[in-house]
Amino acid sequence: MEKQRILILDKERINWKLQRMAYEIWEHNSHESSVTLIGIEGSGATMAKNLAERLKAISPLDVDVITMKMNKRAPSGEIKMDKIINGNSVILVDDVANSGRTLLYALRPLLSAELKKVMMVVLVERKHKAFPISPDIVGHSVATTLQERIVVETNGSEIEAAYLE
Repeated sequence: MEKQRILILDKERINWKLQRMAYEIWEHNSHESSVTLIGIEGSGATMAKNLAERLKAISPLDVDVITMKMNKRAPSGEIKMDKIINGNSVILVDDVANSGRTLLYALRPLLSAELKKVMMVVLVERKHKAFPISPDIVGHSVATTLQERIVVETNGSEIEAAYLE
């Protein structure tokens, strides 16, 4: 039996939500001269790049984007970033907060850095999380059953849609 996919967000709504999220990031960081967006490899990195473009258009912030490489199925393993971060305000970006596990483990390498502040941003937050993670900025919240999951589809640098499966 094929899984049923329910469209949660289409491209137009995603673009609107990303723009609103960029303004929220700017509001929370208006006292800073720069921020570093760390996108979790895959859709999180795509989303971080999209948010960076929007932040540069609406604010004077110097925005740096870093990709965090980790195995989302086994996040307790090795985590790599293409730059070392210290002294910055950091925004950890991912597409979905499903169980909260990926975001929790993604914080691990940030804890050893001397940072001004860490925020978490997700496009879609699933309400039934197994780990105590609460993103600071959320594009869309969805109450799901424990068996359902949320999938965000990208095409190159574009975020196309979010589905409930």
